[in-house]
Amino acid sequence: MPTTVIVPRREPTVLADLVPGTLVRDVSLVIGAAAFVGVLAQFSIHLSFTPVPITGQTLGVLLAGTSLGWKRGTAAMGLYGLAGLAGVPWFASHQSGYVGASFGYIVGFVVSAGLCGYLAERGADRSILKSVPAMVAGEIAMYALGVIWLGLYLHVGAAKAISLGFTPFLIGDAIKASIAATLFPGAWKLVNRR
Repeated sequence: MPTTVIVPRREPTVLADLVPGTLVRDVSLVIGAAAFVGVLAQFSIHLSFTPVPITGQTLGVLLAGTSLGWKRGTAAMGLYGLAGLAGVPWFASHQSGYVGASFGYIVGFVVSAGLCGYLAERGADRSILKSVPAMVAGEIAMYALGVIWLGLYLHVGAAKAISLGFTPFLIGDAIKASIAATLFPGAWKLVNRR
């Protein structure tokens, strides 16, 4: 008589795990997340005193990384960066290729998405008390790489790089991190009601 093997159902670790499928699902989610960030990048405001625009990208990165997990989130932002370098016009203001002073932020997106995804896989997206620090960590990763790159690119010191690449965006990105930190616990509550 054949033996029946019962494989225990794996609980989802991130929201993307709720979508049925495997490879096709993962590829679709990665491409979709990259495109989502590309769309949010078009919501941009250029400031006269800095080469770095205000965009919706940072919110998209937090949402993509946290919802996909570290592997898919890293892959999505890696695809976003590589496709943009190759000519897809989905960086801010429909730019593509090497975007100079802002390129460090794009590298930071990859690290941020991976970090947020890693933290989400460990339950950091299930409550606001855990979600806020996860989103702040993602923002810090983006800004650390972005500001360092900006300073090197412009040949300015740390204080000037911070005043050009971090300070003008602090309030807006605090709001974006708050939005992301609130959305995930709410989404998990909806899922758990089913």
